[in-house]
Amino acid sequence: MRSTVVLSFAVALAVLFVSEVWGSGVREAEGATAKPNIVFILADDMRKDDLKYMPKTRSLLQDKGMTFSNAFVSNALCCPSRATIMRGQYAHNTEVWQNDGPEGGWHTYWDNDLEKDNVATRLDAAGYRTALFGKYLNGYHRITVPSGWNRWFATFHPPWEYFDYDVNDDGTIKHFATSNSDYQTDVLKRKTQTFISASVTQGKPFFAYVAPLAPHGPAISAPRDRHVYDGLKAPRLPSFNEENVSDKLPWIRQLPKLDDAERARIDNKLEKRAETLQALDDLVAAVVGKLRDKGVMGNTYVFFTSDNGLFRGEHRIPGDKGRPYEEDVRVPLLVRGPGIAAGHYAQKLVLNTDYLPTFTDLAGAQEPPYVDGRTLRPVLKGNVTTWRNAILLEAHRMDSGTTPSYFGVRTSGKKYLEYAGGKKELYHLGRDPYELNNRYPATTPSSGLVSRLHELKTCAGVTCRAAED
Repeated sequence: MRSTVVLSFAVALAVLFVSEVWGSGVREAEGATAKPNIVFILADDMRKDDLKYMPKTRSLLQDKGMTFSNAFVSNALCCPSRATIMRGQYAHNTEVWQNDGPEGGWHTYWDNDLEKDNVATRLDAAGYRTALFGKYLNGYHRITVPSGWNRWFATFHPPWEYFDYDVNDDGTIKHFATSNSDYQTDVLKRKTQTFISASVTQGKPFFAYVAPLAPHGPAISAPRDRHVYDGLKAPRLPSFNEENVSDKLPWIRQLPKLDDAERARIDNKLEKRAETLQALDDLVAAVVGKLRDKGVMGNTYVFFTSDNGLFRGEHRIPGDKGRPYEEDVRVPLLVRGPGIAAGHYAQKLVLNTDYLPTFTDLAGAQEPPYVDGRTLRPVLKGNVTTWRNAILLEAHRMDSGTTPSYFGVRTSGKKYLEYAGGKKELYHLGRDPYELNNRYPATTPSSGLVSRLHELKTCAGVTCRAAED
């Protein structure tokens, strides 16, 4: 009798176990086929090598997702880069060239009717709850909420402040003061977590665009992080305080070598920037934690990148942006999500034109016909066949007025640049990754490289992809 009871219990337990495993498998399958959630975290002025100061992000996204070793922005300024992200277009097609003035800022984006059709409107039409938390576009100051956004929490820029700032909170202007709880990165962290929870409760897929100020100047850290990196020294890359700039163009040759005081300022600035990244690191960890708590991490893509890089002494440039050198145009890009191999490094050339088509592809939404970029989905899934082998670099007059407008083409091995006024640069990146030796005019670029540049700088939509290939 006892053996019969034990056997019956064992059978019942086995049935229960199988049913639980089967049910769990069914739920996972259902989650895998549902529209995925997307969280896009965009740092401000963060270089690729700044990731070393974000251990939680590296553990949660890099180790468990894909690292793009060759991620770039076409125009290395905040507003043009963000307009490109929103629209999937090069700056010569958005016509947002600058952070302000007649060719830049939010007002140019708005004047060109770009708010009417972008990543938010496309995902909203596909049934997503969409939200923006943080920086939208330079010069944004409206009370009304742009089309396509279901949740709007946009900081006003300028001024650039981590404390004592205003926010458009779904059409209501709110002020955040100077208490510890008002620290901007932490506020955005809490708002993003709340949005994730509410979206899961409503049973709707969501897209969260999270854009903190860190590590942009004035680089004020959260009080808890103010001494985390005391005494930090900026890495001295081979291009740092470049010894011989005789091969460079006039606007670099005129720069003096960095003295001890300038070096100290660069070190101090990096120390502060690294400390602001600690709260951003906490934000990434909190977002991943909330996704786990709500049971949706397995059906959510998390992207982490930056709008542009920043100089800190390379080529004698103490701390600027908007130039075509690697320190400026190369950015971090980490992606974690369903079907992405953990710890994988992708070598493909990717660009900020690619985000919108990637998001619409993942969401099953309609891709706009005007998009210049391409979906990253084949790379993320590991089944890519053909891919671009060139990208366009472009800018109109720099804010400082010291670098002329330029167009350039970068391949995996070369970079060729043409500046307004006729100056040119050519770098063989394979043997000169720090761009120490301008090979022009001693070496002239191939006719194929020149013709490709001329095709790219006037391309639009499908012709951009053709020229890149």
